[in-house]
Amino acid sequence: MYKDKLELRNRLKVARAEKKLNQSQLAKLVGVSRQTISNIETYEYIPSAKLALLLCIALDVAFENLFYFED
Repeated sequence: MYKDKLELRNRLKVARAEKKLNQSQLAKLVGVSRQTISNIETYEYIPSAKLALLLCIALDVAFENLFYFED
């Protein structure tokens, strides 16, 4: 199936840098650990829908501008 080939990617590191936030600061804003933010940025962890939306809100970025699929 096509959906099996899609990988969720993100622009979290870039968006975070644009807001001049480090990983710890962003983690505190959304209620997770710094390691969780690092793991999302390096694609080792796929955030839940709730966490993804919290990240969008914290960074003031539309979901489709922060997360995207790549095949």
